[in-house]
Order: sequence, then C-alpha cells, then structure tokens
Amino acid sequence: MTDCSKVLEELKSDDNEVVREAAFQAGELKCADAVPLLADLLKTSHLGLQEAADHALRNIGGKGAVQAVVPLLRSDDAPVRNLSMDILREVGAQDFASLVELVHDDDPDIRIFATDILGSTNSFMAVEPLCDALLKDPEVNVRYQAAVSLGDLANPAAARCLNKAMQDDEWVQYAVIEALAKIKHSSSVDALVKALNTSSDLVASMIVDALGEVGNIKAVTMLLRHLDNSPTALRNKIVKAIVSILGGKSLKLLSASEREKLREYMLVALKDEDEDVQDAAISGLGYVGGEKATEEVLNLASELDPDRDRDRLAVIIGDLSNIGLNEALVAAVNSGNFKKAAIVIQILSNLEGPEVSKVLMEAFGNGDRDIKRGILEALVGNAGEEAKAFFENVLENEQDGSMLKSAINFLGGKLKDVDAIDAIFGLLTHSYDDVKEAALNACVAIGGEDVNRRFVELFNSDEPIERLMAVFAMGQIDAHGNLEHIKIALEDEVPDIRKIALEALHDCSADSESMSLIFSRLHDENRDVRLTVIELLGSCYTEQVIPYIIQALQDDDDWVQIRAAEALGEHREESALPQLITMLDSPHKLVVLKVIEVLGAIGGTMAFQALLEASNSDSDPEVIQAAEEAILRIQEEQGEGD
Repeated sequence: MTDCSKVLEELKSDDNEVVREAAFQAGELKCADAVPLLADLLKTSHLGLQEAADHALRNIGGKGAVQAVVPLLRSDDAPVRNLSMDILREVGAQDFASLVELVHDDDPDIRIFATDILGSTNSFMAVEPLCDALLKDPEVNVRYQAAVSLGDLANPAAARCLNKAMQDDEWVQYAVIEALAKIKHSSSVDALVKALNTSSDLVASMIVDALGEVGNIKAVTMLLRHLDNSPTALRNKIVKAIVSILGGKSLKLLSASEREKLREYMLVALKDEDEDVQDAAISGLGYVGGEKATEEVLNLASELDPDRDRDRLAVIIGDLSNIGLNEALVAAVNSGNFKKAAIVIQILSNLEGPEVSKVLMEAFGNGDRDIKRGILEALVGNAGEEAKAFFENVLENEQDGSMLKSAINFLGGKLKDVDAIDAIFGLLTHSYDDVKEAALNACVAIGGEDVNRRFVELFNSDEPIERLMAVFAMGQIDAHGNLEHIKIALEDEVPDIRKIALEALHDCSADSESMSLIFSRLHDENRDVRLTVIELLGSCYTEQVIPYIIQALQDDDDWVQIRAAEALGEHREESALPQLITMLDSPHKLVVLKVIEVLGAIGGTMAFQALLEASNSDSDPEVIQAAEEAILRIQEEQGEGD
C-alpha cells in the first residue's frame, strides 16, 4: 500500500486525531487524490481539522485544489467562505480560468470574492479580467473591489482602465484614486487632474494626495492653476502636493509670479490643522520664503514643545536656516521671548559671516543667562576675528562658568589669541574645575616660549593642582625642552603628578633617555602610576618594551599583572608564555582567568598544553570553563590540537 493510499484511508476515519494527522500527511506527500476529502474537511466545525486541511490544500495546490475549493465560496457559513478565499488567494493563480469564470457569475457576492482573489495573484493575467469588471460590472461594490485589486497588483497596464473609471460613482473613485497612487503611472496625471473639476471636496482631496504620491512633475502646472479657485482646505493640500513633487530646491525654478503665488498660499497653509501640510509649507518657504515667512514659521515653532517635538523643531530650524539672515530673525532674537530667541540662536549657529556674528553680539546684552550662553556657543562655532574684542570683553566682565569656557575656547582654542593669555592664564585658579581645564587646554593651544615660561614658573608652586597643570602643559608644549622639569615631576610626592609626567614623556618615537625614565617607574610605590607605565608601554609596543611588560607580570598588585598580561595577549607575545603559564597557579582567581584568556589569544602548542592541563584539573568550575573556551579559540583560529 502506497503512502497516499494509507492517507486516503485514514482521512475517512471516525477518529478526528487520525484524520487530522492524515490531512497533514496528505499535504506533505502532496496527495492530489486527497483533495476532495480535504475540501470537505474545511466545512467541519472542528478547528484542528480545518487547520490541517487548509495547510494541506495550500501545499498540494494545482488546478484540482482550486476547483475543489471554489464551490465553498457559496457556503452559507462565513468562516468557511473566508477560509476558502484565503486558500484561493494563495493557490488560485494555478487555475486562472476558474477564477475568471467567477468574475462573470450571476451572484454579485461571488464576483466580489473573485475580484478580491485576483488581486492577490500577483499576475499580469489578472489585469484584463479585473479591468473588465471595473468598467462593465453593474454592481458598484464589484467595481470598487476590482479597483482595489488593481491597486494591489500595482501593474502599470491597469492605468488605462483605472483612468477611465475616474468618471464612475464616488465610492468607486476612492478605490481608483488609491490604486493610481500605488501604480504611479504618468498617464494617470491627466485623468486625475481632469476629475478635480467635477469631484466632491473629499474626492478632490484624495486626488491631490494621489498626485503628490505619484510625483510626476507635469502635474505641477495643472495644480498651480487650481490654487486660486480651490477652497482653503483643498488649496492647502495642493500646496503640500506641489512641494512634495518638486522638492524645495526646484521651487526656485518656477516663474517669479508662480513663486509669489505659492509663497502666499504656503503662508496660509501654515495654519492648517494637518501637521504634514504645515511641514510641507515650511519646507517650501525655506526655499522661496522671506522675512514674512520667517516670522510666521517662528511663531509656529515657538508654540511647539522642545522635548515632544524635538525632531520636528530640528527640521524647521534647518528650513529657516535655508532662508538665511533677515530682520525677522534679528527682531526675534531681541524679542525677550525665550523660546523664540533660543530657536533663532540655533538658526544663526547654522549661518556664517560677519553680519551673523554682529547680530548675535548685539543681542548678547538683551538676553538672560541661558540666551547668553547659547549666543556664545553659536559664536564659538561660526565667528572669526570680528568677535575677538567681544570675547575678550566677556572674559573680563562675565562670571558665569559656561560663558567663560566659551570665551576661553574661542580666544585660545580657535583664534590662539596671544593677547588673551594673561586673562586665560589667570583662570587656571578659577573655582570651577571645568573652567580650569578649558583654560589649561587653551594655554597649550596658544603655546610659545612665553606660555611655556609661565608654566615652568607655576611648576614651583606648593599647590599640587598647579604643579599638575604645569607638568601637563610643559609636556604638551615642549616635552623634550622641559625634560629636566619632567624628571623632577617623576619624583613628586603626589602620584597624579607622576602619572602626568609619564604621559608627558609618552612618545612612540621617544629617545632612549625618555624611555628609561618611563621604565624606571615600573617600581613606583603607587599602583596607579605603575598601571600608567603598562598602559604607555602597551600602546608603544616594540622589542625594547617587551621585557619590561613581562617583568610587570611579577608585580605585587593583581591589576598591574592583569594589565601587563592584557598587553602581551593583545600582541600575541609568545616569549611571555613561560611566565604566563606559571601564573596559572596564582591564588587570585581574576589573575588566573585573565591569564587563561591571554593564553587562548596567543595560542600555540605550549599554551594549548597548559590550558588542557588546567581544564582537566580539580580547579574552580569557572576556571575550567574559561580554559575550555580558550582551547576552543585556539582550535578555531590556529587548528592546534583536537
């Protein structure tokens, strides 16, 4: 007995579980002879049997499955009809003739089902029968479904009959418009625009949205003609469609009269309830707007929530930046309206030129603390020499830490203004650490013999923080020229100063004297200093430094050992293997785990054998697992051992 023969017998069983399993088997084996029995199972109220039959019929497919399921579309049981439709949406294309025959059925419900199913076939062959139903079927719901299905197919060949159907009932027009928007065929533009003259406001609105989605540039001229005679809501939609089709930059290609007309209507569209319409108008005004547009858009933007509408505000700021500097921005930044002024500052930070700097500098005295901070940040980003005197005045007269940092960054970091060095150097004693740090970096940026001399003198201070800053600056400005002072700093009682001194010597091409000074701190009493040495040596990995990193494996501190092991593992230093392997006996678990990881990275026979021994010991389970993972890594990367 063949497998399918057995399945057919079991499908006739009285045991539902046997039948269900047989139905699934019929699908897996693609038993075509089981199709009639499976179709009958769709009519049962047993969900498990329905599910199995559904699955099987989809798997078997073919003309027989289609013809067996089609009659179920006439069932009085809605779940059976729906299930049958779902199956035919998947396999119906395997017997187009049966589906097309249903399009001409006497029952309008069957014709609706048929046009629905044809839309799911993803086949060019479905276009003709659906167009026939769209243009000729007497039942409006059939024509509606035919239009929907043509949209689902999105085949350009359907554009012709859809264009003709634009004269149909309004209900059908809805589906036709949506279908044309999906197909995006250029021939549809004329039909859609022509229908604008005779359509209801709702249909006209849908047409305009569709034209925007189609995106064909030839619609623009016709849409412009409709602006003057359209009601406000529709006109706003037309504005959105034109901007969508052209994009902002191409709006400048319109004639002067067209641009002016569109600008006026964009200003009106700013008050539309639809945010998408507003945003389209704002985008367009960014390219053809002006002072009036800037003022109106700023009014809208200042009503938005900076947190909730952050993304939208960012886009608006970009659009207003496209318009450029004008009197509306100047008035707003001086208006006393915090939200509006803050937006304008962000806009001006996107612009450049002395005239922009002048506006920001003149507004500085009228703002509160946050506005002043924003103005200074904008100026740091886009101002030049024209703001030098202004920032020098800020440095002299302002007390706010953020404002001082802006002035320091501009004069020191950006202009490298030697004239400002007295004021900036004086801020190294400021009470705020971030101001100190900004001043220190600015001094280093300015550099030169005079600045270096100041730090040499500061190095003699009794205050550790001042010596620390001095060592940092001397290392940045001229480490070689300041070597004698840096040597002294390496012996400073404060560990952080010794660390900074080490970093000052750090240069991968440093001379032997500098390298010897770095090596000498491997025996520093402070762990953090020794860790700094390992970090520096690891970043300048050469034959010269390898013995010193290996030596650090014997350090008394676990973390120094770990960092040294990491440096050696990163560079797969095989010469370190003997020392690393002895560390597997360390009483410190973290050290052992790190060594195992490093051995896995270095690889080779020696590392493999040591890891194999560790994995077979009576060690901690975590150690054993780490060893096994390291062994696996060696096997995968280097093919060592099995």
